[in-house]
Amino acid sequence: MIESDMQVVLAMLLYFVVVVVIGFVYAKRSNSSSEEYFLGGRGLGPWLTALSAEASDMSGWLLMGLPGVAYFTGASDAMWTAIGLAIGTYLNWKFVAKRLRKYSEKAGNAITVPDFFSNRFHDTKHILMTIAAVIILLFFTIYTASCFVTVGKLFATLFGWDYGVMMVIGAIIVFLYTFMGGYLSVCTTDLIQGMLMFFALATVFIGSVTAAGGVENTVVFLQNIPGFLSGTEIATPLLDEAGNQLIEGNEPMFGPAGTYGIITIVSGLAWGLGYFGMPQVLIRFMSIRHSDEIKKSRIIAMIWLVVSLSSAVCIGLIGRAVIPTEFLTQSAAESVFIVLSKMLLPSFFCGLVVSGIFAAAMSSSSSYLLISGSAVATNIFKGLIKRDATDNQVMIVARITLTVILLLGIFLAMDQNSSIFDIVSYAWAGFGASFGPLMLCSLYWRRTTLPGAIAGMLTGAVTVVVWKNLIAPLGGWFAVYELLPGFLLALLVIVVVSKLTKEPSKEVTDDFDTYMELDV
Repeated sequence: MIESDMQVVLAMLLYFVVVVVIGFVYAKRSNSSSEEYFLGGRGLGPWLTALSAEASDMSGWLLMGLPGVAYFTGASDAMWTAIGLAIGTYLNWKFVAKRLRKYSEKAGNAITVPDFFSNRFHDTKHILMTIAAVIILLFFTIYTASCFVTVGKLFATLFGWDYGVMMVIGAIIVFLYTFMGGYLSVCTTDLIQGMLMFFALATVFIGSVTAAGGVENTVVFLQNIPGFLSGTEIATPLLDEAGNQLIEGNEPMFGPAGTYGIITIVSGLAWGLGYFGMPQVLIRFMSIRHSDEIKKSRIIAMIWLVVSLSSAVCIGLIGRAVIPTEFLTQSAAESVFIVLSKMLLPSFFCGLVVSGIFAAAMSSSSSYLLISGSAVATNIFKGLIKRDATDNQVMIVARITLTVILLLGIFLAMDQNSSIFDIVSYAWAGFGASFGPLMLCSLYWRRTTLPGAIAGMLTGAVTVVVWKNLIAPLGGWFAVYELLPGFLLALLVIVVVSKLTKEPSKEVTDDFDTYMELDV
């Protein structure tokens, strides 16, 4: 290994050591009870809550998937998706966070999202909890795989190492510190990783502008690509039979700009709806120290998000000006951040910056593993199979679940040509449509019934799968992002079924009428 690679590895190793030490530091406290392990004892401050929520939410998708889309087809797809995410993030913090923090404690001190839904509707048969737990297992396994793909691509691009081997090693590192330290270790490393991601994006963005010859030169170059900087058109790379972009005279070949119509704009904005159903974000709302601190967290989260999303999109766009023929497919283009970092920064500094990618993948996949483990252990094992289970038994089952999901995630991530953006969009739609409408109805509509909740959750999950695989290929209006029809149909079903079924019991409505009075 050459000296520059050694310096990159050294910087990344230093980061890994910090992460593992955090896992050990929190291991004793986290293992004191299931509430500590899964929710950190509801003791997170505003900074930890904000950066943990955003870092776990964005994952390696922010540093690889989003820049990759911008590099390959221009601004429109990446820009509208980023705008939708920013709007959704704000609305989620504004209208869900405070209410969920209070109601989750009122509803039997719920420590997981399935717990909250079950306790909110006094579901003594745990039907809602079980369905929610199965949905979490399904879509978080897909989500976890996307993070492992990120890790494999990172090391394959940086050092030319074998994708599969490095993906497995990275997955095991994530597994170990999640296994040991639980929620507090995950959130604390998220804080570090959130700051590192922010720093990495800003640094590479500034450096890439300089490498491209300044803003004016960059804009002139990109304007020569039809539709590349437009918000209502999309660049159209010319591809060969193998699906690779054609190159002529060291220049990438593009056809006439494609139309980026209202359907695709709506699809991009619809990403924001997903936030209302994201377990990894909702669980952060439940764990904040006090609901009065949510406003401060919201401000921190929004500043972090807007700067990070803007930088990620711009890095992809500018990357096309700096290294126009480096990547010939969208999947390959997801490495643009890594290559620019290696080009622009001293080796040790590059190691710290690209640790941001591993940081992002670790923060997200650890959250997904932990929430999946809690879904099986708390909601299925203790909720259905062994209701008198001890805390120790619950945590053993959780860790067995972590192991199973680790193996499934590794299996799904074996294809190094997988697009991180596409994998994430599918899982995002699944959660947004399944949990989002029900979360809003649970917090705001007194008349929501248990049958309505069950029907709506199932409708959202099934619609996403059916729409993605059977309806969207028909094209036209049917090509809209599956999250939108899934969300709207689930919301409609909740309202209709709730209206057609018996009103909630007095105990349920009494909880609803008084939960906002809690001083928590």
